[in-house]
Amino acid sequence: MSKLEQRLIKEIQQNHRVKIVERKQWCIPIRTLEVTYEPIRRSTMDVLMTMLLISMQEADFHDAKELSELLLVDPLFIEDLVSIMMRVRLIEKVDDFYRLTSKGELQLERGVFEEELELESASLLYSPCHEAFLTGDLERIEEFDELPPLYRYVVEDAERKDTFEDDEVIAALTKEDNEEDDVPSVSQTIISTITSSTATQINDIPCFEFIVYDKEQDIYYARVWNTLLAHWDEVLEQQLNGKERLQWREVNH
Repeated sequence: MSKLEQRLIKEIQQNHRVKIVERKQWCIPIRTLEVTYEPIRRSTMDVLMTMLLISMQEADFHDAKELSELLLVDPLFIEDLVSIMMRVRLIEKVDDFYRLTSKGELQLERGVFEEELELESASLLYSPCHEAFLTGDLERIEEFDELPPLYRYVVEDAERKDTFEDDEVIAALTKEDNEEDDVPSVSQTIISTITSSTATQINDIPCFEFIVYDKEQDIYYARVWNTLLAHWDEVLEQQLNGKERLQWREVNH
């Protein structure tokens, strides 16, 4: 018996009302999805950028020097900001004058500045048994001399799933970013477009199943430890409770 399994048994049996009547080990398949995406940094538009856009909206300006003289701001600051706004296509030159693009008009109206960043890549882990992406680290999975058999309720078609909608991929990436970002920030990085997503290998993730009998309540229920999540897995527990609770009672009475 592994040290992890011993620890889990001890944890369950801390409740003296219950006893473990059965225990098993099995694996769930986890599909790795390699994703490349376009992130955008979103922040509140600063005062100087707002003033520049409003000025260009209301009058004709040929260069940064004219804007500097109007706003009484160092020309170097104006040139730098104008260069940024040109690069991200908030403004453009029309008949040799600065004009707001439709993107610039929209961001000025919202008071939000969005800057496109370089492409990034990430790996996501999809569980057919959960029908959801999970957060975990495959490299931290405990080594087993021999992997247990596959979970008895794995659906083969689901296991082979290798295509995902962009919306569900973006939601999974956003969830991971939010979990990792503990420090509040004045800016926010969002994901605008998934440029590619490729389903690669499937890894078998061991789980520990314990069937527990509560003597006071006279009920049987499952506890399942997911080694990828490194905690008790309520989704798998609910699956087993829904499918097998009556069977456990018949076997043990």
